[in-house]
Amino acid sequence: MNLSDENTIFKPLFALKHSKIDAYFSKNSKDFVVREVPLYEFSGSGEHLILQICKKDLSTNEALQILSEISGVKIKDFGYAGLKDKQGLTYQYLSMPKKMQHTIENFSHEKLKIINLFTHNNKLKIGHLKGNSFFIRLKKVSKIDALKLKEAFKMLDKEGFANYFGYQRFGKFKDNFQSGLEILQGKKMKNKRMQNFLISAFQSELFNRYLSKRVQLSHFMCDFSIKELAQIYKIDKDELRCIKEQKQFFKLLKTEVLSHYPFGKCFICENLNEEVQRFINKQISPTGALFGEKMFECENGFAKDIEEEIFNPYLQFKSQMQGSRRYLWSFMQNTKFTYDEEKAHFCMEFFLQKGSYATQILSELLHNEEYL
Repeated sequence: MNLSDENTIFKPLFALKHSKIDAYFSKNSKDFVVREVPLYEFSGSGEHLILQICKKDLSTNEALQILSEISGVKIKDFGYAGLKDKQGLTYQYLSMPKKMQHTIENFSHEKLKIINLFTHNNKLKIGHLKGNSFFIRLKKVSKIDALKLKEAFKMLDKEGFANYFGYQRFGKFKDNFQSGLEILQGKKMKNKRMQNFLISAFQSELFNRYLSKRVQLSHFMCDFSIKELAQIYKIDKDELRCIKEQKQFFKLLKTEVLSHYPFGKCFICENLNEEVQRFINKQISPTGALFGEKMFECENGFAKDIEEEIFNPYLQFKSQMQGSRRYLWSFMQNTKFTYDEEKAHFCMEFFLQKGSYATQILSELLHNEEYL
């Protein structure tokens, strides 16, 4: 289906099959807490000051504006590893020139605190983080729904989850990708930063569509016989059998692009049995393309056929985007959950590698499309 088709709102498929779970979630400072985990220890010397901040109901850009006004440091001279949600209580690291440390010695703000200072050699840049730890409290959870949540959470902890891009990429009306396509088609935009963001939303939409196709494939492999699958997918029955017999839910495909997890180089899946075991052990993960000129290509085969079904209508725009790969499937770490029956509160904690969304975990657990 063409992205430009009118009245089309794509809805990614869920991996889990339970029915919708009723729960109340609000992104406030008591029920949603995010802690950024740095990529490395700070050196203790250098020309840059690292600030660990705690902000309440402020976006990262708003926090930077406040610090800039107090310190006199230009916003462009601050560094950060990632943007954090506005709603909730969030901890993250920023960098600024160490020579300006004296300007923040008496800093005070009702929504923003500096809780730690470090010295480091380099300015923080986007991506310089390991990931984020989350605390989420769900309210109005019945005892029956709590049992369903426990089982679903355990399954995600064991199997991993579909690493969709979340609603943050697509805008209030879920049409950022359409604006990105219009830019690729020649529409002019003065704001280059926004232009690049909208083009990335277009790439993200194609990625989500490919991932949803793979989730559908994995469901079909569980639900249908080889004979039935051969009528759906025009590939050899022996290849279908190799896919179907994999023990894990999300099925790997020969000749697709894999990558060491949680980071590492991309490579082609050649020995399917060997790579399946490494995937089960959470040592590797399959990747999907962020469509563009320099993306690591699948070799000819079933996976490439599925990619081409998604990408071929937009080949004319491929040279306008750099392209890369992103994990299709990701894993939670350091998981924990509790249920307070008297308060009807279900609390969960987990760590996600950078590039994965906590809202996707919520979406999969609750089967609520609001977070997609």
